[in-house]
Amino acid sequence: MYRRRVCLFLVALAITLSFVGTRSGLGEEKSERPNILFIYTDDHSHRTVSCYPEAYEWVQTPNIDNLAKRGVRFTHAYIGTWCMPSRATLLTGHHSYGVESMRMEGEYPGSEYDPARCPFWPSVFRKNGYCTAQIGKWHTGTDTGFGRDWDYQVVWNRPRHVKNSGAYYYDQMIETNGGEAKLVEGYSTDNYTNWASDFIRGEHRDAEKPWYLWVCYGAVHGPFTPADRHITAYPDITVPTPADIYPPRPGKPEWAQKIEYWVKGDNGEPVMKGGAFGGKTVAGAKGVHGNTLTDWVRQYHQGVLAIDEGVGKLMATLKETGQLDNTLVVFTSDQGFGWGQHGFCTKLAPYDATIRSPMIVSMPSKLPVNAVCESPVGGVDIVPTFFNFAGLELPWKMHGHDLTPLLKDPTRVREEPVLTTLTGRSYGSDTDTVPTDPEVLELNGVPWWVSLVSGRLKYIRALKEGQIEELYDLANDPEELTNLALDRDYVDKLAELRAATIAELRRTDAIMVDSLPPVKMAF
Repeated sequence: MYRRRVCLFLVALAITLSFVGTRSGLGEEKSERPNILFIYTDDHSHRTVSCYPEAYEWVQTPNIDNLAKRGVRFTHAYIGTWCMPSRATLLTGHHSYGVESMRMEGEYPGSEYDPARCPFWPSVFRKNGYCTAQIGKWHTGTDTGFGRDWDYQVVWNRPRHVKNSGAYYYDQMIETNGGEAKLVEGYSTDNYTNWASDFIRGEHRDAEKPWYLWVCYGAVHGPFTPADRHITAYPDITVPTPADIYPPRPGKPEWAQKIEYWVKGDNGEPVMKGGAFGGKTVAGAKGVHGNTLTDWVRQYHQGVLAIDEGVGKLMATLKETGQLDNTLVVFTSDQGFGWGQHGFCTKLAPYDATIRSPMIVSMPSKLPVNAVCESPVGGVDIVPTFFNFAGLELPWKMHGHDLTPLLKDPTRVREEPVLTTLTGRSYGSDTDTVPTDPEVLELNGVPWWVSLVSGRLKYIRALKEGQIEELYDLANDPEELTNLALDRDYVDKLAELRAATIAELRRTDAIMVDSLPPVKMAF
């Protein structure tokens, strides 16, 4: 009887272990939990990566392109709308209206949150045997979470060191493991790469544990400063002028007609209005090469080159240390950045040119290589995907969907729509009612909005009274110049996507859905 019980116990144990091995949904009967390397850039448009067809023909990012050859490239990734809410999403799995207690406080970019009301998911990975680390830019509250969310952390804490918050490229105040900040010299992109490479090699972590590493590059945020070694790159280029860089912009709502970052220069080429970049913490930054559109776009693209080198070094380190096969690598950005399209020189707006990010996912031992996925995806989808790969249950309801089915079969057509939102500087219950005060409702002239991408149709609704809706066919009108919401032939489709947006807001518990201002009907 005793021997029979032992045998039954061993059989049950084997079944349990087999279940654990297949929990990730990746098909193995038994598998070591993967490491996760999450490379996250700043203000980084998909147009700057040469494996994207929207890139200028002179763009060269060989290492990021190599990553795409080793994985799945997503054509339409909507990670977020600006720096802080995008990062809040990647720490919670929620759109900004679900990030409770996060708030802007004090002098910009000061911010705070209550970790009891706003838990960050890396703490769950820690409790379940992962070593968690974060290196680079921190932009979500002065509390960086060391010892609670992170085992190892080397960060530029912008909310805490407000006077240093414009130092995106040199002389940063760096906090290590929650300690006192120290001024660190050197080019920030290179510093982050070196620190991340050291971690991958085994420094500052338990070698027996799988690891999650979030590398947050500050490039290519304004003031768009390239490394000295790249200052002569891309000579003799010319950047074509976007079709609607100047108003009027036919079909665009009233708020978008007022956008004016560019004016005509003496020779007819666009120049930045005011002669300098007007970003909040880097106001007055002069162009390295000059003030024309071409000058600024060249400078911006030069800043990408150090990121590309960093990606190459991190991938080489994974290979050298024998961790390449068991590491999921995700490369993306908090959002894109507009350079003249629809008049912009910023992010925030609901158009692909200003917010669409590059996104590549690579793990050749488990996933297809040299593949392209045309289904749209969102930032809220990334966190559930990490949990699935780690074989862990979600600790709370999240707003996104696990991308594993798309990763296993990139040709699959996604059924779920992708919601993107802008709620200005407001989060959580502070978004329950849509404000009317322009000081709260608008951020750099852009009002709160919601957008839904379903297939290749994009619906946009500005949450400001008196604004027309927008509807674009991204397949036939990728520059979003023709607003189909003004076309009688699309009345039914417009109503369908309007209802689908409301449904998605309700599914994700957006209280503000009951206070949306009416739209200005075209017919």
